[in-house]
Amino acid sequence: MVLALVLSGAVVALVLLGLFVFGLRRRLIQRSGGTFDCSLRWDVPEGEPEPSGKGWIYGVARYSGDRIEWFRVFSYAPRPRRVLERSAIEVVARRTPQGEEELALLSDAVVLGCTHRDTRLELAMSEDALTGFLAWLEAAPPGQRVNVA
Repeated sequence: MVLALVLSGAVVALVLLGLFVFGLRRRLIQRSGGTFDCSLRWDVPEGEPEPSGKGWIYGVARYSGDRIEWFRVFSYAPRPRRVLERSAIEVVARRTPQGEEELALLSDAVVLGCTHRDTRLELAMSEDALTGFLAWLEAAPPGQRVNVA
């Protein structure tokens, strides 16, 4: 009986510790400011007739100079999973979530189709975050090309 209580207490403590570390990691990512919720779908197949809800990963993006660092929400990794450089991002489309995507994304999301170094990707973010993202893209230093559709 005592052993069962000790094991149960240890399991509860580990779960609470895991949740605390998730919260602490997100707080550290957001500490420097310039973050927004952003789902990512990497290496999107070309000519997809109707987008599916598959492949979307929920994350947090952070502006860092001329780059955007994208972190998975459900991860303990301290480093960004993807880094997108402003000069390599080309916006090719903008749309609302369709079909199963409406279930996979946040309710107010707008999907932005982009290319980054010949890799097709999609970013889903709120309308406010999209306005900031497009302003950040267009605010590139003189001499850099900006491709916004």
